[in-house]
Amino acid sequence: MKKYMNNLEQQILLHHSKLFNFSMFTILLKESGLYPKNLIYMLKGFPVYIKNKSLLNKQLKKTNAPFKIEKLYPQLTDRFDTTGSFPLHYFYQDLYVAQRVFKNLSVKHVDIGSRVDGFVTHVASFREIEVIDIREIKGNIPNVSFLKADLMSEDFNLHDYCDSVSCLHTIEHFGLGRYGDPVDVNGHLKGLKNITNMLKKNGRLYLSTVIGPQRIEFDAHRVFSVKYLIELIEENFIIENFSFIDDKNKLYISAELSEKNIQNNFNCSYGCGIFELIKK
Repeated sequence: MKKYMNNLEQQILLHHSKLFNFSMFTILLKESGLYPKNLIYMLKGFPVYIKNKSLLNKQLKKTNAPFKIEKLYPQLTDRFDTTGSFPLHYFYQDLYVAQRVFKNLSVKHVDIGSRVDGFVTHVASFREIEVIDIREIKGNIPNVSFLKADLMSEDFNLHDYCDSVSCLHTIEHFGLGRYGDPVDVNGHLKGLKNITNMLKKNGRLYLSTVIGPQRIEFDAHRVFSVKYLIELIEENFIIENFSFIDDKNKLYISAELSEKNIQNNFNCSYGCGIFELIKK
């Protein structure tokens, strides 16, 4: 019996090891741009590409159009995408929070690490915005200024600096080393403390992050339970509004923070909670 149990344990460990290795392999392929789904689409798209190229060449010769194919630049997967497909969380998050910033007029708005090619450019279309990030940001963008800084640092000294701050899909990364930041298990706590200090009294914080059963998916991000986030927030902020994006990428505006919704994380495994907060 003991020998049988040992064999069974070995089989279970081997099974989990294979699952782990396959999961890691899939993630690494995705990060390198070789995600299996895209590879399948590329294989499906290549015959269509050859067919369409041949057809266009024939039409160019027949019509004497003032163009010729000088460079091959295959786009093999786009035809299988849906029209206007939206990146998970970011499209709705960036648009919604930018609309809130527009509505709630502020004197000085500062962003912490949000997407420059999404939220930041939305806001820059109607007002000035300062972006703080641990990474070097190059480029000259109208209405956008940059400051390189570590929000986890004890030396971060911007106190009562502004009346409006956004930190979208960012704080879950603090302290995991993904973006060149130092590994710090309390990185998100230190970051939130410095963000709180930046804001003037009655200032507004737009804070979004990943919600679901609490965990770390190293070194991509943390996932926070809604209960944990509320406990962090309530000491220094009034929750004026809460919205969220579910696992199917659907936006729910002004959701009810009921006990049931808080306990089950709005039925999200990997959702996005969007808090609109007023500093006490």
